[in-house]
Amino acid sequence: MGYFLLLGRLIWFVGGMKGFSQRIFRLAAGGISCCAASLPVLAETNTLPASVEIPLMMRQGVLMVEAKVNGSKPLAFKLDTGFGVTTIHPDLIESLRLERTGHTTILGIAGEEQADTYGGAVFDFDGMTYSPRRLAVLPSEGRRRGRRRDGILGTGFFRRFVVELDVRNQRMRLYEPERFSYTGKGEVLPLEFKKTTPIIEAAIVPEGRGALPGKFEIDTGCDGGVCVAHEFVTANHLLDGTNPAPEDARRGVGGAARTRPGAVTELRLGTLTVKNPSASFFLEGSPAGEGQAGHVGLEALERFKMIFDYSRRQLILEP
Repeated sequence: MGYFLLLGRLIWFVGGMKGFSQRIFRLAAGGISCCAASLPVLAETNTLPASVEIPLMMRQGVLMVEAKVNGSKPLAFKLDTGFGVTTIHPDLIESLRLERTGHTTILGIAGEEQADTYGGAVFDFDGMTYSPRRLAVLPSEGRRRGRRRDGILGTGFFRRFVVELDVRNQRMRLYEPERFSYTGKGEVLPLEFKKTTPIIEAAIVPEGRGALPGKFEIDTGCDGGVCVAHEFVTANHLLDGTNPAPEDARRGVGGAARTRPGAVTELRLGTLTVKNPSASFFLEGSPAGEGQAGHVGLEALERFKMIFDYSRRQLILEP
């Protein structure tokens, strides 16, 4: 009797172990299936682009690029390193479902302008996205005759990406900053920032004179070569003894400032030289912030491939 009882318990134990093993196998198989199911998700995450290439357009001396905002059709934006905030046209607020967040003051070459600010925008550049904390809406944009652009991509855009502008070949490339590494032989110019605007050390060479060094803002939103602040013009007697040329004006936020057109023999950017760029000498005010000699505009910059790498505080110029 004891023999049969012992045999029965042994059979029960072996059967239980078999069931336990089957349960362990099913759990393991379930774990493998779970991991396998998650693999496509990981693969999707890793396929986010490290860079994209987008067409550049030049319209009346202004660099433009297209992007979708909140799933919209492609909209046209001006590329402007000299603008402290990204803007959107007033007519697009409702269709893009933007949310009012407050207001700000935009400083320009001849004054200032009050602007409402909005949030909730996502810009899509062929799969790479930019979500500014706020957008400014300039009332003056709504008063312009015709709509030349849908907004301005300012400082926040250039901080979000490493931005390569190849004007000659009409291409813009955007890179994720942490995945960007420069291995070319271009001129690397250190950038410093006063508030939001990029500034470099450069020099202008007036005709018959030596080089005049100064701090110049980099402004892709200006279609000129070099714009020189009134204070720098006066301190260096740049218009003394010259034949008076008809006055002109530079327009921007806040209105217009009186200027006198002219030229300089050279603009020196590190070891690179731009020969005979056009110049606008300000007779009042400044195209740049206080303490700056002026700014360098697109007419001078477009002779190079430009790589703006704000994350490493550098501007790279390739002839």
